Amino acid sequence: MSRIVIKNARILTMATEAPQILEGDIGIEGSCIREIGRIDAKMVGDDAVTVIDAAGKVVMPGLINCHNHAAMALFRGYSDDLRLMEWLSQKIWPAEERLDGDAVYAGTMLAAAEMIKSGTTTFADMYFFMDDVARAVRDAGMRATLCQGLLFIDNQAERRLEATRRLFADWHGKAEGRIKAMVGPHAPYTCPPDKLQAVMALAKELQAAIHIHLSETVEEVDQMFDRYGKSPVRYLADLGLFAEHHVLLAHAVNLSRDDIHLLKGLRGGVSHNPVSNLKLGCGVAPVLELRDKGVAVALGTDGAGSATTLDLFEEIKAAAWLQKNRTGDPTAVTAYQALRMATIEGARALGLADRIGSIEPGKQADLILIDMNKPHLFPQNDICALLAYAANGADVDTVLIDGKVVMQNRQLLTMHEADVLAEAAAAARRVIRD
Repeated sequence: MSRIVIKNARILTMATEAPQILEGDIGIEGSCIREIGRIDAKMVGDDAVTVIDAAGKVVMPGLINCHNHAAMALFRGYSDDLRLMEWLSQKIWPAEERLDGDAVYAGTMLAAAEMIKSGTTTFADMYFFMDDVARAVRDAGMRATLCQGLLFIDNQAERRLEATRRLFADWHGKAEGRIKAMVGPHAPYTCPPDKLQAVMALAKELQAAIHIHLSETVEEVDQMFDRYGKSPVRYLADLGLFAEHHVLLAHAVNLSRDDIHLLKGLRGGVSHNPVSNLKLGCGVAPVLELRDKGVAVALGTDGAGSATTLDLFEEIKAAAWLQKNRTGDPTAVTAYQALRMATIEGARALGLADRIGSIEPGKQADLILIDMNKPHLFPQNDICALLAYAANGADVDTVLIDGKVVMQNRQLLTMHEADVLAEAAAAARRVIRD
């Protein structure tokens, strides 16, 4: 069994409601954190132990991106400055018609490279050609929760549901346990009641959680009122989705007071995607109100086709600043609370809080080392404030996932970066034609 000791670290555990920063070492055996404190010098001297010197660095849990369409990294910079429905109908859907498995693999590897290099160790993904997404997750060494996007706008419902069954059979629990699967109905407006009931039945059959877009735009909400006489949240609640399932809700921007009340005690959580929502002019999610109802609010980037960046440090900044501005209260979301949204709250939203999201003995060793020896990170009066408001993904020096070093000294170890970039560029040329 491999053993790693991270020495001389400042450790931001994210395990407590108030900031906890420890000075010392982290001992890792296999995929798990075994010890936090001062590791015996004799053990460190053992040739079988890999020692990582973290002097001048902060060690914190790997960041968790709770909503992504990773392969859409191919569409970065292709479809900016449009409204959501124009962005989809004029740019994204036509390009997606030309996607194939090879392109999705190349796009997901590009996204994985970006995520690892900016400190993300786990992501939740909803897209197509999910076998190829899963292969990329396996090859990159990342942790992911994957679902096949289920849109019921044609007569292919059973084929789409069967694709989800295959995803579970082929990939759930695979890649040394790093890959999990969810059931992924796209959104209320693309899932009629009978189809959503079939999705819920499948989730029960597979004992799976559900990942769904919700109330991203005012237009979506208006469409649901026109069609069903109720909001998207009420529509899902009346069908029993929240009562019976662990649910990950993406966006949840345009919510009424009644909607927020219906989400009280939600099993699962909301992925707040502030950068994408701002770029598409969708609005600002009512994060404080959701948190007041006991809803876990995590962070996601959405796909790079809309957000442009997959750097979760940008989402951390945006999440905190937006709520401060929206409420007029600079204490609305503190630096530490924003960091929790990107770590332990993300783990809770994915149902993985017993495994990841904080640095504690027994948890998986998904860790990032942030180089604090930078002008923009000095003086170091408040580590949490620096990480939330000043740090960026380029400050991440070393990344471990499941106890394996996947990046060290900014060098990716599970892929050849130049090849990933070249293959992604070639794939983008095949699918983008205007």
